[in-house]
Amino acid sequence: MGEVVRYNYRLRPGANAEHALESEWHRCRFLWNEAVFQWNSGKSPTLGRLSKLLTEARARNQWLREGSQVAQQQVLRTFGQALESSFKVKNRGRPAYKGRKTALPSLGYTTRGFSIQDGQLVLPKGVKIPVVWSRDLPSEPTSVRVFRDSLGHWYASFVVRREVEPARDATVGVGIDWGVSTTATATDPAYDQPHLGHRKRCAAELAKAQRKMARRRKTKGFVPSKGYKRAKCEFAKLQKAAARRNQHESRMWARRVVDNHELIAVEDFHPKFLAKSTMARKSADAAIGAAKRILVEYGVRAGRRVVLVQPAYTTMTCAGCFARAKQRLALDERIFRCHACGLTSNRDRNAAGVILAVAERGHTRVDDVRHWYPSFESDAGAV
Repeated sequence: MGEVVRYNYRLRPGANAEHALESEWHRCRFLWNEAVFQWNSGKSPTLGRLSKLLTEARARNQWLREGSQVAQQQVLRTFGQALESSFKVKNRGRPAYKGRKTALPSLGYTTRGFSIQDGQLVLPKGVKIPVVWSRDLPSEPTSVRVFRDSLGHWYASFVVRREVEPARDATVGVGIDWGVSTTATATDPAYDQPHLGHRKRCAAELAKAQRKMARRRKTKGFVPSKGYKRAKCEFAKLQKAAARRNQHESRMWARRVVDNHELIAVEDFHPKFLAKSTMARKSADAAIGAAKRILVEYGVRAGRRVVLVQPAYTTMTCAGCFARAKQRLALDERIFRCHACGLTSNRDRNAAGVILAVAERGHTRVDDVRHWYPSFESDAGAV
């Protein structure tokens, strides 16, 4: 059957097509905000009830009838999925209002709402948009999402099905520990991902663009000038360029790790708390969350065994004998020394070894593995 993936392509809409897309987005945004209002009012905005309200609203409102019913139905489905995810996933916020000036346009269409003719994407109401076909589609798309990024560029994301390439034969495992100075430290030094510092290299240009934005910013209540919009676009281009470099490096590294390892033990690290520390800029530059997400996605797609290990006590535990230190290591202590077996190793390398050992024993936490102590030699390495 193959796997379901997304193929993204750049769009080149003309002035009329772009105006039609923005008008359609304003209708969909209105429906999204209305669904949020229904939920905040204490009502139960199920998909059936919202669809019924949409039908009644289109019958009364000429403005809504001018838009595509497929796109409007899709935005209600997206709202329902977001609401369901907010209940299932812990610490995920519920759907919020989308502002006219802050929310970026995003429109979804099923097979009834779009087609591809002569290399162009044809949307309802006769909207035709040229597509930059950087690669061929592996199959007929089942749906498409048209969206605009912060630079004002339009893209089409097609949902297609493609054949799964068989992964290479591998028998070894690897443990991954996340960090700031080195983005990913593996049990094998050949698979480390160094901190490349793409954002740091363009920090001077980013600061210059921010100063230009500050000079051209008008007081609240006035329409932003064209000069301010150009400076804002310049700043967004620099940020996106650094993010794309990080994404490319993470993809190449993740592919190499997945191709050569059967077991991938990954520290389930959440770098959100670093945003409130002095390492906030470094952690953002390292893009730990993006690298972790790409590695897990590639591993699952290739059929590898991916284990997320909780980070608690991985730094304090010896990878050789699993004895735990009595005190936490300070951040400036980069060498781990075990007083039980005498192992001396790099702090992050030792943590990667602990993560791999925990995953090999079929656990996801260090506490689930019995520790070894000098007075209980018979329990060494026991599970």
